[in-house]
Amino acid sequence: MKILYVCHRFPFPPKRGGKIRPFNMIKHLSENHEVTVASLVRSDDEAQEGQGLKDFCHQFHMEKINKWPGNIRMVSKLFSIEPSSMGYFYSPKLEKDIQNEIKQNAYDLIFVHCSSVAQYVENIADIPKILDFGDMDSQKWLEYSRVRTFPLTLGYWLEGNKMLIAEKKLAKKFDYCSCTTKAEKQTLDEYGVTDKTFWFPNGVDYEFFKPDDIDYVPNSVCFIGRMDYYPNQECMFDFCENILPLLKEKNPDITLTIIGANPSPKVKDLGNISGVTVTGSVDDVRPYVLKSAVNVAPLNIARGTQNKILESMAMGVPVVASVAAAGGIDAEPGEHFLMAQSPQEYADAIVRLLDPSEREKFSKAGRERIVSHHDWDNSMKRLDTLIEKCMGLSKKDELQKSLV
Repeated sequence: MKILYVCHRFPFPPKRGGKIRPFNMIKHLSENHEVTVASLVRSDDEAQEGQGLKDFCHQFHMEKINKWPGNIRMVSKLFSIEPSSMGYFYSPKLEKDIQNEIKQNAYDLIFVHCSSVAQYVENIADIPKILDFGDMDSQKWLEYSRVRTFPLTLGYWLEGNKMLIAEKKLAKKFDYCSCTTKAEKQTLDEYGVTDKTFWFPNGVDYEFFKPDDIDYVPNSVCFIGRMDYYPNQECMFDFCENILPLLKEKNPDITLTIIGANPSPKVKDLGNISGVTVTGSVDDVRPYVLKSAVNVAPLNIARGTQNKILESMAMGVPVVASVAAAGGIDAEPGEHFLMAQSPQEYADAIVRLLDPSEREKFSKAGRERIVSHHDWDNSMKRLDTLIEKCMGLSKKDELQKSLV
């Protein structure tokens, strides 16, 4: 088949959440199909790095979102019913490229990852289409509105509700819609398209993220995540203020390493707390995680799958996750990882895993679960099933039309 794949973040190199899922889909689909990718970059450096995608697809169209035009389009949407994020991710040049591709080539399928770029093909009616929402963005913005301060809370509430309207509209324009977790699918099913929804999980490269023979550092805790991303910042401020003191009461030797690119000045200030290290950007997170006794994911705002949790469990480093973050893990709390909600629950769970025997038990159980339930090969088999369903539905519709 000839497949046109549209996504909002240029999917190479697959170093962050918004790129990992589409990259693995493109890589898999290109094994048996001719895949053309259309996507966006935000800088010349990203464009240069992205050239490596040519080894994993037939061809690609790459357009740069210039900062000021993108921001102006985003702000202009504040006064319309359309979400601002769709304004930001709109490129006239990319739209033209996509339309030319569709006119000049007989595509069998259009696959879109992320609702923000569904606008480029939403009105194409004669080619089967799948929209992979990934995470339901409307719910993310609405969660932001509950935790931010005024006037930001109003802006996020408005964006969340506009995105909710847009998602419902888009869901009905595509032959099939998919997402990353069962929880996200429940939201999607509420849009009135239950018979056309599907989910397949994110996987993890457990041969790349694997245990090693290096001894970990006792009493060490780590957190992984981009530190210019508000949910990561917020949870670390909360952790250092409310959970770390409880941990130090139990064990004064506790250390915390915050691993992630672009820490804000306030995040860097956390490094002034005794026992806390803020690394900033690192070339490879694995050595930092593997040296840690426990990985924490205490996110108060989380949607979909947290890849950092999957990667840590794959490396055999046990995880304590929030209820929100745990929703994207196909694993059992208390058996493969620990879940917490209150500061005391976090402190108790972390101290439990600092015990060598408990750590070893959860280390083995966690990795085994990742290998069995978050394998990219199995996930891509589910993607193949989705495409088969979509193409079968399309052929059925064509037959019915021919009989009218």
